[in-house]
This record gives sequence, structure tokens and C-alpha cells, in this order.
Amino acid sequence: MNYSTLRKSVALSFASLLVAGVVSAQTDSTATTTTTTTMSTDTTMSSTPTNAKVFGGRGQYRTWSIGLNAGVTSPTMATGGSLNDYRNNKVQLGYGISFRDQLGHNFGLQLDVRGGKVAGDNAPATGSYSTRFYQATLSGVVNVATIDFIRRKNSVNFFINAGAGLAMYNPTGVLPNGQTFNFKDGGQANAGTGEWVKEYVIPVGAGVKFRLSEAVALNLGYTQNFIDGGNFDGRTTGNNKKDHYSYGYGGLEFTLGSSSKPSLEWVNPVAMMYDELYDAALRQEVEALKGRVTNVENAVNDLKKDSDGDGVSDQFDKCPNTPAGSVVDGSGCVIVFPKADSTAATAGVAYSNIQFEFDSSVLRTSAYPALDATSADLRSSGKTVEIQGYASSEGTAAHNMTLSRDRANSVKTYLVNSGVSASKLKVKAFGETNPIADNSTEEGRIANRRVAFKQR
Repeated sequence: MNYSTLRKSVALSFASLLVAGVVSAQTDSTATTTTTTTMSTDTTMSSTPTNAKVFGGRGQYRTWSIGLNAGVTSPTMATGGSLNDYRNNKVQLGYGISFRDQLGHNFGLQLDVRGGKVAGDNAPATGSYSTRFYQATLSGVVNVATIDFIRRKNSVNFFINAGAGLAMYNPTGVLPNGQTFNFKDGGQANAGTGEWVKEYVIPVGAGVKFRLSEAVALNLGYTQNFIDGGNFDGRTTGNNKKDHYSYGYGGLEFTLGSSSKPSLEWVNPVAMMYDELYDAALRQEVEALKGRVTNVENAVNDLKKDSDGDGVSDQFDKCPNTPAGSVVDGSGCVIVFPKADSTAATAGVAYSNIQFEFDSSVLRTSAYPALDATSADLRSSGKTVEIQGYASSEGTAAHNMTLSRDRANSVKTYLVNSGVSASKLKVKAFGETNPIADNSTEEGRIANRRVAFKQR
């Protein structure tokens, strides 16, 4: 199957990705250097390593790296697989370069560009091949384990990787009849286009990485590469439609960026969190928070304290030490209920004070005789009267002012409904001012809950 156009597009895409990776790494390094220079200007401590935070983001780490590797190739794989067209392996040289962006502590994206040879033969029978190849792949690299978990920085990481890409190769060799062939020039039934074969490749591998310094690491790895074609060895026989090869390598990886930042790959988040929890400044903040919580708890306990058990806290109790079982008002003072004949003395007397219940502006029926007498005098004499509303000292001054005005308006409404001209009635509120009795006693507060008349 010929996917020439598609494969050329993929090859160009990987080439673009390679260039972008190099430029991005250089840009990141330049940006980091600029940042470090700025820090140097501001703090004169650009070379001092910064303390990374668990939730500080990727910006506090170095994430880009470049690696060089070399090793050996083989047509067979450690995990086995389909039979090869050639029985015997010949170890050949492989080499590569990689660019990686570490996205998190355990995961990174890596672009690998590799080349080399893979060879084999059918000795003692005739026939052999040697395939030169180049490939570009993009893989995810996952750190799966470490042997330094309790240390502040890991020193050894075990990783696995898998990805996909494009391989370009040209098989050459000797046929069983002794004839040599070059695949791109028409050997082994190829059309002889002069171009290398291009097929998709899937690399899957594992390895171990050793931290040599803050900027250098040693990589040892093994990758199995699955080719989407059966002509990687120059021939396809029977059901052998897919070829493969393996690559064992060692190499060095260099972390790019400012030396003041740690490498994200070697950070131990568990140890970092432990250090943050034991940070002196954080512990001081926690202790300060405990103090504030204690103060709030004490304030709540003081607010709930009720020494005389009357249901009103001490902070709002205007009459402390009331006898047990007493019925008290909202300020903690005993309520003295007036007797039935306590208002009888003023009944029917014009312009006498009109009394009200606690926190109420509703007229009592006992006030009707005095109001009727007042209405009769006003209608017959044509006098003008000022209706003055008052309240006792319970509650806020603003509330008492409103309550006294409502009481005065209740009296005015009664008189107007009884035939008095509204123009003869003036309403004025005084709130808790001008008491006529002591507000510290219930008897005094009852007397102060009143409406008085001032004749003009």
C-alpha cells in the first residue's frame, strides 16, 4: 500500500516539530536567563536557589532538557514477536538526540530523533541485509518509581515511554543467490524510485535515569520499535508483514534554564509538602490563627454567660441578679403587670396620659374614655393640641423614637375618627427622652410608655 503523499506530510510535520522544540527550548532558556538577570538586579542574589512551593506552578522549575544517546540495535526484541526473515542478528550502532518538556513531576513529552543500522543474516545459508534508518517520534515519558522517595530530591527514577512517529529507511544486502540489492534502486521488487521507504513506527520502552548533578543526568534505556511494514529487512515472506527492531542505549541529558530553579523531574512533592508544613513562618501563622480562634471562643462564651439565669446574657442584662423564676423583659428586668384598676383613676379625664404596653403602639381599651373626653373638648372648644409620644429606655434610641411616633399617631387616628379636625392635631415624637419616672424600675418604665397632650 503506497501512502507516499501522506508520509511526506508527516515527515514535514515531524521536522517542523523538531525545529519548534529546539526554538522553544532556547526561548525558555533565554526567558529564564532574563528572569534570573532581573532577579539579580532586584536582589543581587541571582545564583541563590529559590525555594519551590508545592502549589507554586511550573514557572518555578526548569522543565526543558536536551539529551544525547548512543547504543546498539538488534532485529529481535526482548518480549519476542513475529518471526524475522533472517535468523541471526548482527549488533549495529544506533544514536539519537532528544528534546523533552517536563509537564509534571511524573510526566513529560519527548521528541526523539534517531538513526543507525539494523542487520541480520541467514548463516550458514546465504543471504544477509543491512538497513540504514532515521526516525522521528513523539512520546510520553512517565516516571513510575524511585528509590529515593523519602529524600528531598530524587536521585534515581524509573520510567516507561510510548509514542508514534515516522521512520525512513533503505534496506541493502545479499540475496540467497549471491546477488546484492539496494532497495531504493529497485532491489527486492521495489520500483526503484530512488527514495527511501517511509513507514509509521511505534516506540515502546523503559529505562532508568540517574541524577549526576542539578543539570546533568545519565539515561539507560531500552526501546522496542514496531514498523508499519514488512520490508524493513528488505524482504517480506509468508505472513511476516510487520518488522521490528530494538535499541538499547545510554546517554546524557542536560537540563536547560536558570541554575536558581530546580528541575521539575527530580522534585519530591511529598517531601516539599512536609517541609512547607514545618516552615517557621507558616507555623507562626497557624499559632496566630489559633489565638484568634481562642479569642472568638472566649467572646462567644462571654456572650452566652447568664449569671442570674433569667434568659438574658450578662452583656445585655440591665437588671442583674433578678430572683429565680422572675418573668423579665428583653433587658432582663422584671415585668410588673399592672392591676386591672391601675388606670381607672385617669379614665374619662380629658388630656390625661395614654399608657401603652411594652414595645406596642396599639391603644388599650382602658384608654378610650380619656380619649373620648379629649375629643369632646377639642370639638367644642376648637383648641389645637400637640400629641407627644414617648417610650421607656428598652431597646435602641432609634427604635424608641420610631415607637413613640407610632404611639402618637395611634392617638391622632383615634381622635380624627371621632370627629376632631386633623389640622388641630400636631404629632411630635420624643423617644426615650423626658421620662416622668425612673427607667431602672418596671413601674417607672410602665409610666414612661405614654402619650401626653400639650394644649395650645
